[in-house]
Amino acid sequence: MGFSDLKKQSSLGSLTSKLVKEVEKMNNTGGSNTDDRLWKPEMDKSGNGYAVIRFLPAPDGEELPWVKLFSHAFQGPGGWYIENSLTTVGQKDPVGDLNRSLWNSGNESDKDTVRKQKRKLSYYANIYVVKDPANPQNEGGVFLYKFGKKIFDKIMDVMQPEFEDETPINPFDFWAGANFKLKLQKKDGFWNYDKSEFDSPKPLLDDDDALEAVWKKQYSLTAFTAADQFKTYDELKRRLDYVLGTRAKAQAAQQTEYDGYAAQETKKVTEEEVLKKLENSYQESKNVSAPATEDEEDPLSYFAKLAES
Repeated sequence: MGFSDLKKQSSLGSLTSKLVKEVEKMNNTGGSNTDDRLWKPEMDKSGNGYAVIRFLPAPDGEELPWVKLFSHAFQGPGGWYIENSLTTVGQKDPVGDLNRSLWNSGNESDKDTVRKQKRKLSYYANIYVVKDPANPQNEGGVFLYKFGKKIFDKIMDVMQPEFEDETPINPFDFWAGANFKLKLQKKDGFWNYDKSEFDSPKPLLDDDDALEAVWKKQYSLTAFTAADQFKTYDELKRRLDYVLGTRAKAQAAQQTEYDGYAAQETKKVTEEEVLKKLENSYQESKNVSAPATEDEEDPLSYFAKLAES
């Protein structure tokens, strides 16, 4: 889809319907490394933050202006488990399987464990920074913005308003979209976005050439759900077992079992070697003694005498 086609779809029409359907489908589906592409708001000394951003359309060649990602982040005896969840791409995930089993155990302590290990939902979208008082150098730049369900719900509220006198808005539209006034407050130790709101609809910029330049600066969103962003089920399972300590316990049990087996095998081999040496010694004594007679000593008797000596 070219830039001219994007402008033709500026009115809500089919594009918004497609976005809404995608949301409904998603709802029904059950480190110090700094990424310079990512923008995040900052709070002032009073514990408040303010910025104005504009959500941008889908990048060239992609259908949706956002991407949804599930992940896990929790600590166990073996360290931290911080991994993308395979449920993002509709596959089974070892943490999900474990949590389901724990939840169904009937133990309240298991349910507490599930709550600590539950998956986290994040969204990524391209944004244009209109105003950033904390970092003015970001203004006019295109970034990726990571946000949660609270802000996503605000997006859906303007796309699907509850009342008849409210006009739907596609906040991702260059021409008919609206700036988002991000207002942060710290409550109970967490960032609160309740007062954030969309402004009145208006074009992001008055020049289509400038808008096209912004569009071409956007980052791929489908890259977040590419195959190389996820480990296999077996790889995640090994990591999960290590973090929870279940792997160490299994190895200890295997080691104990092996040690017992090895001890028995060692004892068995030693006895065989002793018997072989005794037999060799007996044969050698026959070779150096007188010719055998009917009264020749029985091998077992010989071994008994050797043992007594």
